Amino acid sequence: MTTTKNSQLALLVTASTMMAAPALATTSEQNQFFDNIAAHCGKAYEGTVTAGNDADSAFTGKKLVMHVRECTDEQLKVPFHVGDDHSRTWVITKTPYGLHLAHDHRHEDGSEDKVTMYGGMTADMGTATEQSFPADAHSINNFRENGLNVSITNIWHMYIKPNEFTYRLTRENRDFRVDFDLSKPVALPPVPWGHE
Repeated sequence: MTTTKNSQLALLVTASTMMAAPALATTSEQNQFFDNIAAHCGKAYEGTVTAGNDADSAFTGKKLVMHVRECTDEQLKVPFHVGDDHSRTWVITKTPYGLHLAHDHRHEDGSEDKVTMYGGMTADMGTATEQSFPADAHSINNFRENGLNVSITNIWHMYIKPNEFTYRLTRENRDFRVDFDLSKPVALPPVPWGHE
C-alpha cells in the first residue's frame, strides 16, 4: 500500500516537474537552419537581385555582400552591404518561442535609424533549409508610426542550400529576392555602421 502511494507521489512530482520545465526554445529544424548559416561564420558572399520591382531601385547596380560576421550559440549577426551603404545587419536569435529575425538599421555615425530592429518570429517549425518570419507587433507599430503602412504585412524568408543563401521579402504586390553564391567567398566588407 505504501509502495503504491510512494509510486503515485513520485509520478505526481515527475509530472509537475515536466509541466514546469520550459518548452524547447527552438525546434530541431530551426537549430539545423541556424547551424547551417553559422557554418559560414567569418565569410562573406556576393549576391544578385533575382526578383524585385521599382521599390527596390536602391539595390540596382550595387555590389551586394552578406557577411556572417558575429556568431554565438544563441545569435547570428549578418551585415548586408549594398554598395557603400553599410547600414543593414540581419540579427537571427534563438528565443523561447522559436527563431527571431531583426533588421538592425544604423546611420553612418552609428546611431539607430527610426525604423530599426523590425522583423518577426518564425510562425512554424520551418525546415533545416527554409524559415519564414512574419512581421511582429513591434514592427507593425514601428511601420505605422513612420508612415510605412504598406509594410505591415511583410513576411521575410531565408533559404539556405549548400551553395546558395537567399533573402526574400514578400507582401501584396512585392516580391524582393537576393541570392548569394556560397561557393565563392569574397573579400570581407568594412565594419557595418554602429558595430565594432
